[in-house]
Amino acid sequence: MDEQTARNFILDQGMALQEQRNPNAFLVLLQQGKSPVPGQMTSLLLALKILYQSLQGTSTIDRPLAYALYRLARDSRYYFEQGRRNGVSWSPLLIADLDRLDRLVGSILSGVWQD
Repeated sequence: MDEQTARNFILDQGMALQEQRNPNAFLVLLQQGKSPVPGQMTSLLLALKILYQSLQGTSTIDRPLAYALYRLARDSRYYFEQGRRNGVSWSPLLIADLDRLDRLVGSILSGVWQD
C-alpha cells in the first residue's frame, strides 16, 4: 500500500458515516453491530502505519485527514461500546485492534510513536 492509497483508505473509512457511500466500511459495520469484514482491520492498521511514516517530519496535517482520524478513533470505540451494551459479542481480537487503532491515531496526531 502506498502513501496515497493509505490516505484515501483512511478518508473513506473515517468519513463513511457522513458520506454513506460504502455499506461495508469499518464504522458502518460497527454501527450496525457487525464485525469488520476479514482483512479490513489489518488494512486499516497498515494504512495508519504508512500514514504515520509518511507524515514524519511534517508539522501540519490537513483538516479532512485529521477529522477522519478523529472519527475513526472516537466512533469505533463508541459503536463498539454501544454494541456491547446491546448484547453484541465482539471478538477479543477486535478489542485489541481498537487499542492499536487508538495508539496509531495518537501517534499520527502527536508525531511521536506510541507503543
